[in-house]
Amino acid sequence: MTTRTHPVDHELIQAAAHLARTRCRGDNHTMAAAARARDGRIVTAVNAYHFTGGPCAELVVIGTAAAQGAYELDTIVAVGDRDRGVVPPCGRCRQVLGPRPCWAPNHVDGLAQASPSALYRGRFSVEIVQSAMVTSSP
Repeated sequence: MTTRTHPVDHELIQAAAHLARTRCRGDNHTMAAAARARDGRIVTAVNAYHFTGGPCAELVVIGTAAAQGAYELDTIVAVGDRDRGVVPPCGRCRQVLGPRPCWAPNHVDGLAQASPSALYRGRFSVEIVQSAMVTSSP
């Protein structure tokens, strides 16, 4: 995992942790996310569970930020309810977040800021999928 040498954004992580503690209840809302906009403000949101894989907190926070006029986000963090702490983005979120830095657990020294694509071998693209497809002849 490639990491950046940024100090841990405790304010951002605490905002997500506070939201997870106070607003995530039951099975419908189990994750909270906080994003730091380029202008410095913090935007927060929670996931919306659905059996088909409803929107994760990271995706909801991107939409919430846009609704508030914050289109450029510097970093995102997700925190689980029931004191699960910082949780790395799932595969779908890694695809959407692309190069945006996010905070993820690092078993060596606590937390690290990394690009989601560094957490995953690479983002899926149409080209990757097409090159992996095998065509069979009739």
